[in-house]
Amino acid sequence: MDALEDGVTALWEAVVSRKPENARALAAAGADPWRLSIGGWSPGRLSLAGPTPGLFPVPEGVALTDTERAAAQEAHRLTTALGEFYYDGTGLACVAGIDATEAVRRLQATPVVDGELLDELQEMLEDPYAYDMDESQHIVGLTSVPGGCVVTQPWGYAPQMPGVLTRLSAGTLCYGLYANPKSGNQGSIARNRIIEGSDLHPGGAPDEDDTSAEVLASYLYQHSAVAYACAFAGLRLTDRRAVVGPPDVWVELPRRDYWSH
Repeated sequence: MDALEDGVTALWEAVVSRKPENARALAAAGADPWRLSIGGWSPGRLSLAGPTPGLFPVPEGVALTDTERAAAQEAHRLTTALGEFYYDGTGLACVAGIDATEAVRRLQATPVVDGELLDELQEMLEDPYAYDMDESQHIVGLTSVPGGCVVTQPWGYAPQMPGVLTRLSAGTLCYGLYANPKSGNQGSIARNRIIEGSDLHPGGAPDEDDTSAEVLASYLYQHSAVAYACAFAGLRLTDRRAVVGPPDVWVELPRRDYWSH
């Protein structure tokens, strides 16, 4: 019952996959809910943070910490606020601690308010995929949200380009996401102008070498890559407008090489 594959048991997989009936059947057959696994979590204690906290009888002294309980509550609030929506092809930068106005300044971007560029933007928004990426890549939306701001491009990867993330992250941190329709969700972390992580997989299951906090976040935001990215930066969105639009402001990015840091 407690055989390991990739460092975890079948019971762990059942809990992480949110299959409570499978988990109960495995426990009834002898699997140990309190066996420690990756990140120092057991399947039983991890289940306390999920939708079925009463899955197993809880031994005395086993509980979530206040921090873990707060993280679970915020995950439920955030994923509910965002709801389910189609976001394949979307690029995001979730930036902590600055508003959209400051993000525009850091990017040296030009707000699209009138003139020929506004006409071009309105046409492009009607069918962005009719345009070549080189034509539409330089347009992004910015929205102030509780905790920071979101840079979005519902049709492309521009917000997650290294040169965008490093400029936005000066003195703070941001999480970049590109929901690649071909290969899945791709994440990046930038902190104080340094790319700390790339080719990450937000919304995926916990990995064998994850820390305790990373295991909890992966469990809480599994299949919710956008919410994961927002939560990583401490953004507390109340709806999905900052992601899908319309943003507070559309801007044109300066034409430069954004693939170098």
